[in-house]
Amino acid sequence: MSPSHVIEGFIRDFVQDLHNDSAAIFAGAGLSRGCGYVDWPELLSDIAKELGLDIKKEHDLISLAQFHVNTKKTSDGLARKILQEFSDYAEPSENHDILARLPISSFWTTNYDSLIEDALRKACRVPDVKYQVDHLTISKPKRDAIVYKMHGDVQLPQHAVLYKEQYEKYHIERAPFITALSGDLISKTFLFIGFSFTDPNLDYVLSRLHSGCSKRTHYSFMLQAQKVEGDDDELYFYKKRKQELRIEDLKRYGIQTLLVDDYSDITKILKDIESRYRKKTVFFSGSAEEFGAWTRQDAQDLIHRVAATCVEANCRVVNGFGWGIGSAVINGALEAIYGNPQKYSEAQLVVRPFPQHGDNMPLLWEQYRQRMISLAGVAIFFFGNKKEGGVTINASGVRREFEIALDHKLLPIPIAATGFMSEELWKEISLEPDKYYGDYKWVLPLLTKLADKTSSPTAIVDTISHIIKKLNR
Repeated sequence: MSPSHVIEGFIRDFVQDLHNDSAAIFAGAGLSRGCGYVDWPELLSDIAKELGLDIKKEHDLISLAQFHVNTKKTSDGLARKILQEFSDYAEPSENHDILARLPISSFWTTNYDSLIEDALRKACRVPDVKYQVDHLTISKPKRDAIVYKMHGDVQLPQHAVLYKEQYEKYHIERAPFITALSGDLISKTFLFIGFSFTDPNLDYVLSRLHSGCSKRTHYSFMLQAQKVEGDDDELYFYKKRKQELRIEDLKRYGIQTLLVDDYSDITKILKDIESRYRKKTVFFSGSAEEFGAWTRQDAQDLIHRVAATCVEANCRVVNGFGWGIGSAVINGALEAIYGNPQKYSEAQLVVRPFPQHGDNMPLLWEQYRQRMISLAGVAIFFFGNKKEGGVTINASGVRREFEIALDHKLLPIPIAATGFMSEELWKEISLEPDKYYGDYKWVLPLLTKLADKTSSPTAIVDTISHIIKKLNR
C-alpha cells in the first residue's frame, strides 16, 4: 500500500476539492465487477471462442472485437452480448453508494451499466445521463450530477463503442465528449477508480487526457503487484517492475497512483473521505418552549454565536427550524456569512423547515430528519423540550434526532448545561462514552465542560469552537 502520508495527503486534498465543488470520478469496469457484472475478458470470452481463439492468450481485446465484426460483417453479436450481460439488475456497491452521497457533480465512465445513476437516485439525487452526442446539448431540469457514459449505455447497445474502428473514429464521431472531458480535466480533480490498467479501454481513454497545457493533479487507485500462488520470484519481480513503469507513465497525464493491498482498502479510504467531508457539516438539534435557568435572550444569543462560529470555521450549518431554536441558528449563520461575503457563502447554511400540513406528518417528519442529518458529521443538541397538555416535557423529537445521528455515525455534542433533553442525552452518553466516541476520546473532557451549568456562554462557545476546529484539522 502507498505510504500512509501519501494516502493522508490525498484524502486531505480530495476533501478540500469536494468542498470547492471541483472533484470528479472516472469509473472503470472494476467498480462494477464487484456487483456481478463482467469485465472485458469475460464479456468477450464467448466471442473469442467463435473466432477459434483463447481469451487467456489475448491482450488486445479491442482488436479481438474488431475481428468478430470483420468475420460476421455486423456488430449485432457484440450488441446482443452487451444486452445479455448488463440487462440484469444489480445493486450498487458500497463504493457506489459512498461516491453518490458525496457532492460530486461530474461522473465519467466507460461502463455500459446503470450502477452510478442508480446509486445517485438512491441517494435522492437527480442524475443527468449522457451516452449520446445529442444528450450533451440538453440539460435535465433539477439535476444534481452529470453521468458521462463515453462508450455508450446498455439501453442502446447497438451504438456502444466496442471495437477498434469505433475507437479510431471516436475523435470525429464523438468529439463533443472529448471536449467535455478536456474541460473537466482542467477544472476538476479526478479520482480514477476501478481501472486495472490492463483494461483495453484505458489506453484509448488516456490518449484523450494528454494535452499540451499544464496538467492538474489527478489520482488513481491501483492494486499493489502481489505474488500469487504459482508465481516464482522472477515472475513476481517482473510484475512489480512493470507496475513501477506504468505508475511512472501515468504521471505524463498528471495521474498520481495510490497503491492498495486489497480492494477493501479503497472502501476504507472512501469512508474516511466521506467522514471527513461530513465533519465540516454541523446539524443543530433542539427545541424550546422554556429555557430553564437561561433567559430567552441569553439562550438565543448562545445559539446565535455557536452558529456563527461554525460558519467562521468554514463549516456548513444544517437546521430544521426547531421551535425556539431555529431563528437563532439562521440569524447567527447569516450574520457571519454577510459579515464577510468574500470569505463565506450562503451555501454554508442549509435550512429544511419541517412541514406543518400533510396526511402523514410523522412519516414526513421522519423523512425530513433522515435527510437533514445524513448531510452532517456533527450534531449539536441544545435544550430540547416541548409543551404537552400544558406541561413542559423533554422533546421526543430531539431524542429521535439523536438516534438518527448515531445511525448515520455523527459525533454527538449535547450541550448539557442547557438542560432538558440535552442534559438527558449527556447522562446516557457519560455512562458508556466509548460507545459514542471511539477514536474521539479527546472530546469527553470538553463535553464535561459543556455540562457544567456554571460555565459562561462565552466558555461554552469557545469549547464548541475548539471541538469543531480540531475535528477539521
